[in-house]
Amino acid sequence: MHLTPYKADAPRKATNLTVNSDLLAQARELGINLSALFEQALAQGVREARRDAWIAENRQALVEYNQRVAERGSFGDCARRF
Repeated sequence: MHLTPYKADAPRKATNLTVNSDLLAQARELGINLSALFEQALAQGVREARRDAWIAENRQALVEYNQRVAERGSFGDCARRF
């Protein structure tokens, strides 16, 4: 399952960007859809930023959980047959 970090059906909004002119010329020559590529890269950046924020927000709980597992094992250890 791939969750989109934004409303995929939200209306498009025009914006101005500054881009290296040689890179832009090459992309146009190759027929790269700049809007689609930018949107994909931006969505990836949003996913990564949200993940990093979640990890930072929950860092202490993750440390405590990992310490508990290291000391006591995990919940299913007693039922494991391997």
